[in-house]
Amino acid sequence: MEQLQQLLDAAWQMVLDNYLHVIAAIVILVVGRMVAGWARKLTTRGLKRGDVDATLVPFVAKMVYYSILAVVVIAALSRLGVATTSVIAIFGAAGLAVGLALQGTLANFASGIMLLIFRPFDLGDFVDAAGTTGTVEEIGIFSTTLKSPDNIRITVPNGQVYGATIKNFNGYETRRIDMVMGISYDDNIQTAMDTIRSIVTADDRVLAEPEVQIAVGNLGDSSVDLLVRPWCNAADYWSLKFDLTRQLKEGLEAAGCSIPYPQTDVHLQQVAS
Repeated sequence: MEQLQQLLDAAWQMVLDNYLHVIAAIVILVVGRMVAGWARKLTTRGLKRGDVDATLVPFVAKMVYYSILAVVVIAALSRLGVATTSVIAIFGAAGLAVGLALQGTLANFASGIMLLIFRPFDLGDFVDAAGTTGTVEEIGIFSTTLKSPDNIRITVPNGQVYGATIKNFNGYETRRIDMVMGISYDDNIQTAMDTIRSIVTADDRVLAEPEVQIAVGNLGDSSVDLLVRPWCNAADYWSLKFDLTRQLKEGLEAAGCSIPYPQTDVHLQQVAS
């Protein structure tokens, strides 16, 4: 009990001997915290005025706030006579240890920042990212959320998204539909091509420019493959593709063309005994 009292008396005496430094350190902490708060508010207002992504605003503001606080704490400790070099070294070692332990998480974090800055896709875009296809619902700091066409919520780590090829199907206003229609070798190719062109150009969703491409693409084992490549607005892609697939099948049959399927001809030869 006496030893504890002696320690308290020694601490109090040290405070009395260095009260000016203690007061200065307290003032530095109080004023520094106020400055950090003001800096956070100014950063938030500036980013919002600059039309920065809403997800990125609070993160940047917090980084500014805590960075200023770190400088303030080091300045206060230095005022009290603490060797700040050792403190900075300890912080650096701790940061390195945490970074090594959370390198996967930090990679996702860094990738999230890159996605928010460079914006390879926006909310509502239909994308193929990291081998996953869906509509972008949320771009977070650590992961991106997609909704698949069959209404499944998919969360993909940002490290995989930014580290792989990204296909943004809404990146441009128009898209080309690539279709292959097979006809029999006995059918008239020009008749089939004229039929296809009349069906495709009759749909208002098909754009006049670029012009529809219809050509013989391949002589297959069982069919002559005709390439059909109309252009449309990106929003009309799937509905137009589904409709044209049915209309072309029915139109070719009505024009007397047959749509073959793979088949094998077996020839029997009688061998004289």
